[in-house]
Amino acid sequence: MARVHHLGCGTMCPIGGRLVGADRWLGRGRLVCHCLLVETDRDGLVLVETGFGTADCDDPGRLPRAFRVFASPRLDRTETALEQVRALGFAPEDVRNVVVTHLDPDHAGGLPDFPWATVHVHRFERDAAIAPRDAKARARYWKNRFAHGPRWAVYEPAGDTWMDLPAVTKLDGLHHDVALIPMIGHTRGHSAVAVRTGARWVVHAGDAYFHRDELDGAGAPIALRWFASLDEIDRGARLASVDALKRLRARPDVDVVCAHDPVELDRAATAAAP
Repeated sequence: MARVHHLGCGTMCPIGGRLVGADRWLGRGRLVCHCLLVETDRDGLVLVETGFGTADCDDPGRLPRAFRVFASPRLDRTETALEQVRALGFAPEDVRNVVVTHLDPDHAGGLPDFPWATVHVHRFERDAAIAPRDAKARARYWKNRFAHGPRWAVYEPAGDTWMDLPAVTKLDGLHHDVALIPMIGHTRGHSAVAVRTGARWVVHAGDAYFHRDELDGAGAPIALRWFASLDEIDRGARLASVDALKRLRARPDVDVVCAHDPVELDRAATAAAP
């Protein structure tokens, strides 16, 4: 049975108070980069998402000024996946596979810290990141995330079904049940990642939603809703992905988390603690 560690591999503190989910009207909010570190019996460690990397922390200039001003990332080296793997008593080389929901910089910033690992991603996403076709794609995909030449494992938009969702693909070369679930809308190849933990599943939804209230029907804080709309590629597809995640979360054997909700991260990390 796999053990899943819930890690915060980056913290962002945007101005906006309650508009970005904070408890107060004034001041900064807190957004996280929620990653999963999966201990498997036969495949070593599988890292789902990477957050920011050590190079970002050592040289914040790798991040565009507009992003630094808007998101106010903390860039603490101890929060990086590399350092947290070490803190848990593992060697970085134990991470043999990295799975990304998509290749935005706060999800793929740590890829250069694991250059030996196979990076699993939807083909549409890899292609969009490596050869951006328009100004919006060029703005979101930063080539310094991929300059080390990742060992890509790319997946077509087709596969088996899982819990009534189409086009699910179990990852190549892994014995443990880890699968990509295409949930397009935020980006062209955005996918959720499902990981089996005994009789239960953890589904990392990436940026398919930004706040836990979206799955309850209440909606995200207004600034997060604005950002989701600004950053989406296909609004109809993104909303369909949210509906699919609502159905998944209603199941008693599925836990759903997104990338940036700090409350979800804190709850999941507490529940997973020994």
